[in-house]
Amino acid sequence: MLELPRFKAAAVQTAPVFLDTDATVDKTIGLIQEAASNGAKLVAFPEVFISGYPYWSWIGNPIEGSAWFERLARSAIEIPGPEISKIAQAAARHKINVVIGVNERNRNGIGTLYNTVVTIGEDGSILGRHRKLVPTWAEKLTWAPGDASALRVHETSVGPLGALACGENTNTLARFSLIAQGELMHVASYISLPVAPPDYDMADAIKVRAAAHCFEGKLFTAVSCSTVSEEIIVALEKDFPRARELLTRKNSAFSGFLGPDGRVIGQPLIDEEGIVYADIDLSRCIQPRQMHDIAGHYNRFDIFDLKVNRRPLQAARFDDESIDTTSTANGVSEQVQENAS
Repeated sequence: MLELPRFKAAAVQTAPVFLDTDATVDKTIGLIQEAASNGAKLVAFPEVFISGYPYWSWIGNPIEGSAWFERLARSAIEIPGPEISKIAQAAARHKINVVIGVNERNRNGIGTLYNTVVTIGEDGSILGRHRKLVPTWAEKLTWAPGDASALRVHETSVGPLGALACGENTNTLARFSLIAQGELMHVASYISLPVAPPDYDMADAIKVRAAAHCFEGKLFTAVSCSTVSEEIIVALEKDFPRARELLTRKNSAFSGFLGPDGRVIGQPLIDEEGIVYADIDLSRCIQPRQMHDIAGHYNRFDIFDLKVNRRPLQAARFDDESIDTTSTANGVSEQVQENAS
């Protein structure tokens, strides 16, 4: 008989300790403990929460932002590494699944960074390291594009779990690739982005994207979005005089949960910091699929054919290497598991 998990989930809406990796890791561990103590079996953290978003690319020119890029590169983490290991150990200690965004530095190229989403099981195992496929707009000044080696749905204690970062949740084919793998619980990580056209409501745009994925896939989504703290504004306005004006617009952050009908569950957080919780029952994904199951009976695979290249991409392949340990099936170094334990 088919049994699907029921559990409490948590979505964090807060700011990192800006460009301070160790302090943000400590803050993350504290929030993991808080979510677990309130009964959560899954906690979602914002995009690049470790440890900051390159707002300078939106409020200044590339030359003005260059020194800030160096600060970000120095604060970025490598995977495997001690920072993600500490977070994984906290997940295991509190028996909670964790999805968190990080700035990942290329181990062999110190000027190449990735916007990476890390998925950690409740036993502390690192299940996936997904690098954002296409940096959005001004983000191309900071991050390299990722590959699809970890564009995967992971079997966890909270069911089939997938994740995408920010604008990737607009990418129909990326979303469909997760739905086609049986995703029932999705994490969408975002940053608060007040810098936008005057008629653009970021919080509403986040909700619309999540609703589309939930309704099309008949699944649940946890949205976790960062906030722009006073610390971030003060740091940036020293070099960018319009920082406060550009980074304080309301309705720029949305965190919460949506169900298989595309509707919001409970009360989301808009701009305010905190943790929002929801009770998730994955069995609610069954009945709506009798009407629409776009990865099953409600499609025409004799007409449509999606091909996804999940081979890991790397700068060079060396013929004298008998075993390639740079990536495994989930896009994570084989040594990550050892570091997480």
